[in-house]
Amino acid sequence: MKPIKINKNNFILRAIECQKCNSKIIHPKDEQEYINFSNLKKKQFTVKMRFVGNSYAVSIPKEIVTFMKDQERIMDNMVSLCLEELGRVRLDFTYPKERYENNLKGKIKDIQ
Repeated sequence: MKPIKINKNNFILRAIECQKCNSKIIHPKDEQEYINFSNLKKKQFTVKMRFVGNSYAVSIPKEIVTFMKDQERIMDNMVSLCLEELGRVRLDFTYPKERYENNLKGKIKDIQ
């Protein structure tokens, strides 16, 4: 068995893989965190938009912030914000450059 990292929906999971049969065993803690992520992703939150100074602010529900802190993401860093389409705004807390470089090096395997 060889240790690997698996990218499942942009969620990095530690695992081990058999070189002979290609079977994979995901680390139980990572698997539980992914299940928590999937359950949180299925929820839809209703939040208020407020006017603050010359900008608008939207509160992020505590469940999401707690999950992100559990994942050791630093909330004080700048995030990416873009208008994807009419009526849809995206906040991105990821580090795309690091993910891109890791995928180039072949360290992370993508699975569906």
